[in-house]
Amino acid sequence: MSNRKLVKELSIKEDEVEKIAAELMVETGKTSDDVQKEIVKYYADSVKNFTADTIIKGKILQVVGDDVLVDIGYKSEGVVPKNDFVRQDDIVAGKDIEVFLESVEDEAGVIALSKQKADKIRGWERIITSNKEGDVIEGRVVRKIKGGLLVDVGVPVFLPASQVDVRRVEDIGEFLGKTVKTKILKIDEKRMNIIVSRRKLLEEERAEQKTKLLTEINEGDVREGTVKNIADFGAFVDLGGIDGLLHITDMSWGRVTHPTEVVKLEQQIKIKVLKVDRVTERIALGLKQLLPNPWERVVSKYTVGQRVKGKVVNLMPYGAFVELEPGIEGLVHISEMSWTKRINHPSEVLQIGQDVEVAVLAIDTDKQELSLGLKQTEANPWEKVDTKYAANMKVKGKVRNTTSYGAFIELEDGIDGLLHINDMSWTKKVVHPNEVVKKGDVLVVQILTVDKD
Repeated sequence: MSNRKLVKELSIKEDEVEKIAAELMVETGKTSDDVQKEIVKYYADSVKNFTADTIIKGKILQVVGDDVLVDIGYKSEGVVPKNDFVRQDDIVAGKDIEVFLESVEDEAGVIALSKQKADKIRGWERIITSNKEGDVIEGRVVRKIKGGLLVDVGVPVFLPASQVDVRRVEDIGEFLGKTVKTKILKIDEKRMNIIVSRRKLLEEERAEQKTKLLTEINEGDVREGTVKNIADFGAFVDLGGIDGLLHITDMSWGRVTHPTEVVKLEQQIKIKVLKVDRVTERIALGLKQLLPNPWERVVSKYTVGQRVKGKVVNLMPYGAFVELEPGIEGLVHISEMSWTKRINHPSEVLQIGQDVEVAVLAIDTDKQELSLGLKQTEANPWEKVDTKYAANMKVKGKVRNTTSYGAFIELEDGIDGLLHINDMSWTKKVVHPNEVVKKGDVLVVQILTVDKD
């Protein structure tokens, strides 16, 4: 009979031992006990051949929960965590695989195996034998980690966030799942680490493209580019190896408050090359230059004295800018806003976005300037003042304000007269008008002279 204790320890099936023993007894003529001892010794010796921290071959048996059972020729099956397999469809019963032996038997009596470690070691061996620092390798971005990305090139290699692109990337997670080409920056054989850079590779490629572009590009060229960055003063457009500046003033013939009103990031646009400085490697670009300049037809479209409609687009302390059409703006000076009112700021009369009617006062095509008037669209009350008022006429008015030399009397809206300090009293010497009148007083006065000019 078999030694059941040893059979149990080695996990050998008893009927298998008896079958092998019977065959050996016939062949060798040995007794049953001797044969069984040899079988047990054979199995025990085979166990001693397994050493922890080595790569061994095995065969997938089955999946149990989150574990994969693997036959490695030991007295019991080894266990590989299911998530060690990058692709779950690789878990096929009967398939031969390589695994890393973590321990022959841990405290729970389990043979701990790792496919992940075996793959990493084999991948590492392949990488360092066929690549060196400075080589270009291609891989798939598989994970976002602290400080960067993991790229699978046979083994996971580290791509720092600062090395992902030549420009700052808001979310490096957008590269997940993408295949990228990178350059090996550093290989640490002791720690089995590799650091790669996509930025370095792109910079080298762009340097070659820039050299080529600077020899080919000329002022007046029309090219296509991609908007890569937007600032308050304009947008930077990648022409293929070098960025050109599209200034906000060259985006449109019309008024542009911010570049985002015209372009957006990653937009493909057609632009005109305005200036090339090969020494400083700077290129000025224009978008509006691809369209006709509206000022070329201003003289044929507008004449002095003409009344036109427009929209208030900006207010300044000295006046308001009115857009007559895209690219054509004129200034309504604060002095041209009212015949009768004293305007301290244009906002007292106009608001941005307001539709107004104005009169063309002057056209300067060289400076591309239009002078406009708002009050000229209304009748000038002073043109009829001599028909309404005459010398020696007595009228009633209100004191609008006083100065050191007299008081201004408002006869009607927009018509003021000066009451000089010398004409305030026959008998009293008046040092200041405030001694006789105050702002807001209603007085009866006599007109001495009328001068509408």
